[in-house]
Amino acid sequence: MFRCGIAYPRCRWVLPLLLLFAIIFLIIAIAASSGWVEDEDAKSHYASMWEQCRGRNDQWDCKSLMEHPWAQAVAALMILGLIILIIAFIISCLSLCCSLNFALLPVIGVLLFIAVVLQIIALIIYPVKFNEMIYEGQYYYTWAYGFGWGATVLMIGCGVLFCCLPQYEDEVTGLAKTKYLYSSA
Repeated sequence: MFRCGIAYPRCRWVLPLLLLFAIIFLIIAIAASSGWVEDEDAKSHYASMWEQCRGRNDQWDCKSLMEHPWAQAVAALMILGLIILIIAFIISCLSLCCSLNFALLPVIGVLLFIAVVLQIIALIIYPVKFNEMIYEGQYYYTWAYGFGWGATVLMIGCGVLFCCLPQYEDEVTGLAKTKYLYSSA
């Protein structure tokens, strides 16, 4: 016999784990020394959130992007988003793993949506301003920039789940009978 249903009690462990993955993705995006932008050959120009480097044959001339106000804003928004994400992760661990406090779940959802807005602004400002600064050639936004968007997508999904989960308090605590979406006899 095959049964398909949602195991709500697993949300107690899965949601904080997803937030942990979002934290890891965001740390990778922020700390990457390269990988936000590369030229089409990836041989003469690359940039991170912090600096850009030009050169050839292992002779690179690196300049900080932090002298530009837009780069400072991107860094501040990404770091602020990371701090809010860490706070949301700590509250989620306390409210779901240690004790069941469903009143805090919408607060976590709101914190995540605030962090998402900050990160989306930063992840949109960076390519717009970087492209205004660079006029030649074809550039690609690469793996570290993708990790920033990956963290943002995880946070959107977790924010929705944290806002909806209080409606399923009995299912999460295991007090409600399992409802199967599909059952074959």
